[in-house]
Amino acid sequence: MAPITASSAANRSRDDLEATWAYLQENVEKVMYKLREGVDMKTYMGVYTKVHNFCTSQKPTSTPTSNPVHNASRGAHLLGEEIYTLLGTYLSDHLKKVLVDAETHTDEALLAFYIREWKRYTDAAKYNNHLFKYLNRHWVKREMDEGKKNVYDIYTLHLVKWKDDFFMKVEQRVMQAVLKLVEKQRNGETIDQLQVKAIVDSFVSLGLDENDPTKSTLDVYRRHFETPFLQATKEYYQRESKLFVAENSVVEYMKKAEARLEEERERVGLYLHPDIMKKLTDVCNEALITDHSLLLRDEFQVLLDNERIDDLTRMYKLLSRIKDGLDPLRNRFEAHVRKAGLASVDKVATSGDNFEPKVYVDALLDIHSKYQQLVNIAFTGESEFVRSLDNACKEFVNRNEVCKSNSSRSPELLAKYTDQLLKKGAKAADESELEELLQQIMVVFKYIEDKDVFQKFYSRTLAKRLVHVSSVSDDAEMSMISKLKEACGFEYTNKLQRMFQDIQTSKDLNSSYREWYDKLLQDGGEKRAVDSSYQVLGTGFWPLNAPNTPFTPPTEVNKAVESFRRFYDQKHNGRKLTWLWQLCKGEIRANYVKQQKVPYTFQVSTYQMAVLLLFNEQETLDYAEIKEYTQLNDDILEHQVVGILMKARVLTASPDDGKPVAGTKYTLNTNFKNKKIKVNLNINVKSEQKTEADETHKTVEEDRKLLLQAVIVRIMKGRKRLRHVQLVEEVINQVKNRFPPRIADIKKNIDALMEKDYIERMENDELSYIA
Repeated sequence: MAPITASSAANRSRDDLEATWAYLQENVEKVMYKLREGVDMKTYMGVYTKVHNFCTSQKPTSTPTSNPVHNASRGAHLLGEEIYTLLGTYLSDHLKKVLVDAETHTDEALLAFYIREWKRYTDAAKYNNHLFKYLNRHWVKREMDEGKKNVYDIYTLHLVKWKDDFFMKVEQRVMQAVLKLVEKQRNGETIDQLQVKAIVDSFVSLGLDENDPTKSTLDVYRRHFETPFLQATKEYYQRESKLFVAENSVVEYMKKAEARLEEERERVGLYLHPDIMKKLTDVCNEALITDHSLLLRDEFQVLLDNERIDDLTRMYKLLSRIKDGLDPLRNRFEAHVRKAGLASVDKVATSGDNFEPKVYVDALLDIHSKYQQLVNIAFTGESEFVRSLDNACKEFVNRNEVCKSNSSRSPELLAKYTDQLLKKGAKAADESELEELLQQIMVVFKYIEDKDVFQKFYSRTLAKRLVHVSSVSDDAEMSMISKLKEACGFEYTNKLQRMFQDIQTSKDLNSSYREWYDKLLQDGGEKRAVDSSYQVLGTGFWPLNAPNTPFTPPTEVNKAVESFRRFYDQKHNGRKLTWLWQLCKGEIRANYVKQQKVPYTFQVSTYQMAVLLLFNEQETLDYAEIKEYTQLNDDILEHQVVGILMKARVLTASPDDGKPVAGTKYTLNTNFKNKKIKVNLNINVKSEQKTEADETHKTVEEDRKLLLQAVIVRIMKGRKRLRHVQLVEEVINQVKNRFPPRIADIKKNIDALMEKDYIERMENDELSYIA
């Protein structure tokens, strides 16, 4: 038998390849053009088997080597490559024909053609991928595993050929058609959105990772669709917005821009790829907002002045979309609120110094409430606008026309208004309303810089309410203290809480005293002089001063006082009681008034009681006699006692000018008349209130000096050595929540501590703590 030569084997292999490919091409052609008609199972299995048999045939096409296994592998390798190459060539030729047909279409017709051909082509690609599965599984996989470039599975090969041989030659024309279609929609025309979506999907499908063909990227989509789409969008809106602004108001333009931005957002969901959202938003923001930001900001003040909430909301939403778009608005808003606040206070100040604290506080709250609502609605409560509001409120609350003569006027008035709310009165608010009013007090309190001034005035008024049992309710008092504690901490309210504890202790003490006194009555040791109660207050917690006048209490009162003193000394040996006569009060019955069936009851201070009880012994008294019996000084006697009794017509004077001097005679008015049976004569005099306010401010200054020195010592004790500038900064940081310290005051107290040998000055402007 004649041997088979290498050349004859190669010829036979080529014959097999040609025959195999002729069969495969015929059926691939059917798949490409007649897939809708279907491929029968016999044909499908025939193609699959042909590919399998050809690729697994052990017919080497090169010179045999000593290694038969290597020869077999090399033969299969070459045969798989031949089919792969022939299929690629076929696809390229096929797409050339498609390209020729594409040249005959434009605009929407071109899109329809592209989409139709893409659908036909990719459906065929999926089917061919199944037909050539064996080639994918073996030869293609082996080539890809070995890192060979430009080898893909059969489906991907179809996409690569589409991209290289068709897409790259028509993509510009296709995109121009897409952009025209989108522009029509932007101009209000109805379009076939599914066409654009199909184009987008096809562009995305063509993205292949060159380093890993099994992975896809968005590179093709971004380069050939996204980039021209964004550029066209930018140009469209720049052109449109420029024309619209020239012919319409700023408010109308904002409505237009708002609508356009919403349209573009919806467009992404309808037919664009989600990846474009941020870039499309940025482009639209630039063309519709950034390019016109100056125009929008110039309109902001007009909208504020006219309280156009809806338009302010619209402007906020637009400018919040661009970088630093809102900063100028926040500055203008802050200036606007500050101006409005100052104007509101000016109206109060024009009425003089006699305005009620409520009027002043309401003026502050009205402005805050108005613009807080605006911030919440128009600016969605954004933190930076809230900060602008806070800065403005802090400014007009602490520096306004009312505060011009006294920088601490705001906390003083706020404390007085709080006192009015928490004190019993005819117009007392109900529980829920009072809680709301107290919450509003805290709104203003937040902006008060001199919180120590408020604390001082508040503690004094609280003390009086507790002593005179005039609080509207203990719950309301504790609610207010709780709010202050939450805002400023435990130390701020410590004394206030201790005052409450003293009142509770006094209640228990009075119960014990009554039991003790009742036992004395039973034993016949004493007779009840007056019905009395007592409050024992700790010196260190109550902001109360000793009486500023000598005083001899009435005999009836003195007996009761001595009785309680004996009881207290038995219970607490060694403690000293100081009687605060200026805070004591009582009720006496006026049995002397003619033609009065039910006697009047006078609510009086102890000083007034002492004077009126003198008339039980004499019908007429000289001023000098009254002074001698009571030992009160002239200022108290004239203004707080005789003056008030004269004004109320309880006493009459001779001569009738009523001037309280020696020689003036006073007589009970037996014809006294009043609509009320219970008449309050214990009234504060305005001059007394002013004196008390001045004393409170002086106390604040002294407390500040002590606080600054304590803080300086505490800092230096911890740090040992510190530069002068650093010490000043730390002191400011530690006390600014109570009051804004002046640098001059800090320096003055540093010098004072040097004189007391707490600290000493070193070199290089350093200070050292002296242990």
